Amino acid sequence: MMPRTAVILSILLAWIAAAWAQSPPPGDRPASSQPAAAPDSTESMDPPMVGDHWTYDVRDEITGELKNAVTHTVSDVTPTEIAVRVQNPAFGAAGVLIYDRSWNLKSSPDWSFSPSDGTGITTPLAVGSSWKFQNDFIRRRYGFTFKNVGTSKVVGTERVTTDAGTFEALKIETSINGRNANDATKRFEQTMTTWYVPSIDHWIKRTEKSAFNGRVQENVSWELVEYGRR
Repeated sequence: MMPRTAVILSILLAWIAAAWAQSPPPGDRPASSQPAAAPDSTESMDPPMVGDHWTYDVRDEITGELKNAVTHTVSDVTPTEIAVRVQNPAFGAAGVLIYDRSWNLKSSPDWSFSPSDGTGITTPLAVGSSWKFQNDFIRRRYGFTFKNVGTSKVVGTERVTTDAGTFEALKIETSINGRNANDATKRFEQTMTTWYVPSIDHWIKRTEKSAFNGRVQENVSWELVEYGRR
């Protein structure tokens, strides 16, 4: 993922795709535990519960290569946070990601966002609604901090079909700009499009493009292939 600094920066929002993944052969995936329906995009799922899970194909949009099959499984829920277990075969153990209750990422074992990464949702969701956010991205292992600002907007609704079914999704466009707290010449840019479905409380598709000092370093897509409740 190229020079060390660029590699680190590409982790910023392409985190799960490269770092916390499990890779069962696509042909061995179980069939979706939910019917191929078109949920009402305005109907929210019940609050998250331990055992809720979503599996995605993660594809490198530069090469077209299928990189990983990533499963998020809720392992703990509190009034303010959701813990999600993600298997990492490179380390032989599961990693845990901490989100707030709006699916903004807060931390992993190696890095954290203060207060969060801002890539979750802000309710009530409606076409035309928008919100701004800012955060500090702290990479503990390398001792650096990026200061980021971003905006998200619900630009419309779309009917999207994946291997998990057909869904009426809210399309959210997000842009993020950041600068190294110790060297303002080091710039990070991220654009993201998320197709979020309230009835399964997650995105069913997401694209992420990351650039360092104006050069694209990462361009990946996520697509839901299976989901369910315990």
